[in-house]
Amino acid sequence: MLTIDKVYNANNVLKKVIRKTDLIEARNIPCDNHLFLKTENLQVTGSFKIRGSYYKVSKLSEEEKANGIIASSAGNHAQGVALSAQHAGIPCTICMPDSAPISKVEATKSYGAHVVLVEGAYDDSYAKAAELCEEQKLTFIHPYDDEDVIAGQGTIALEILDQLDEIDAVVVPIGGGGLISGIAFTIKSLNPNIKVYGVQAAKAASMFESIRAGEQLTLESVNTFADGIAVKHPGDNTFQIVDQYVDEIVTVSEDEIAAAILTLMEKQKLVAEGAGAVSVAAAMFNKLPIQGKNVVCIVSGGNIDVNIIDRVMTRGLLLSGRKTSFTIALTDKPGQLLGVSKIISENGGNVVMVDYDNADPDMDINACFLKVTVETKNHAHIHKIKKDLEAKGFKIVQERV
Repeated sequence: MLTIDKVYNANNVLKKVIRKTDLIEARNIPCDNHLFLKTENLQVTGSFKIRGSYYKVSKLSEEEKANGIIASSAGNHAQGVALSAQHAGIPCTICMPDSAPISKVEATKSYGAHVVLVEGAYDDSYAKAAELCEEQKLTFIHPYDDEDVIAGQGTIALEILDQLDEIDAVVVPIGGGGLISGIAFTIKSLNPNIKVYGVQAAKAASMFESIRAGEQLTLESVNTFADGIAVKHPGDNTFQIVDQYVDEIVTVSEDEIAAAILTLMEKQKLVAEGAGAVSVAAAMFNKLPIQGKNVVCIVSGGNIDVNIIDRVMTRGLLLSGRKTSFTIALTDKPGQLLGVSKIISENGGNVVMVDYDNADPDMDINACFLKVTVETKNHAHIHKIKKDLEAKGFKIVQERV
């Protein structure tokens, strides 16, 4: 049974292993709140997961340790379990979806775990882990639907309450629900006046849909670059805890997550993965009734796949009005590009790419399309450039914002 005493016990056990991560004020992040960031992206292994996994492993019997452990994970729980097993000197197998970032797979192996890659999403790797657990008589370390794991994650709430006196709300990423279950249970047990909000990726909103339906649902598929929260089905324990203790759940889009990652990197010099940035995305895009409040956002992890950072940055720049492209229909004659670039430069825009097309069969023989990609300041800046181009007679046929 989950109790506040168990959370305090977990806190004592974890002191020798984890970092008490900083709670930093984030005045530079554009939102209508007084925002603070709980930087679990700077935790050991790069995410909060070490808290729950280490506490769970510490509670195993000697027989269970001798038999070995197994877990399923998209990456962060994998590293937490692998490191916990390494500390305890016990054999460890991790089943991971084959879509997991290579960096997370290699990091898990570096802690001495045997990694089994499984085709599909997290839930498919979970099924494989359950199969191997039965065959090899291993002890399964669940990533979220376990009271010891949940208690370990709840230690984050104890730290927050110790670090900040006046808190109106805590905003927490949700995948299977272990993190928010631990935080919400602990917060509401100690100060029920504090609101606890959950955030999911819109393309992996299993808990959101389940709470709305009043029963646990299984999504047919999940499709988000926030791989750490790409879960098709919420846990049994976590569903009940979230339903009882969490005030509201919202979703954010892929572009909103990308914009949050970009903002954290640029404004706070913090690297967050998609799952870690959804809480900040919810605050930035006013998804919650927390305007003017002291709000703590959990930045739950920083293990982003370096191979997608450039794409994430581009999406974030587009959504925030920092980059755009205009496709302009022109008469194909000398001086046209000069006229376009002159207007853009006079407005303080920076042309970073030009594409010329005169082969479209639907255009006139003497016409062309000019696509210009521009670095800009914000959406108002884009609007001003567009207005001035049209005032000079340039016809914009497509705009990407």
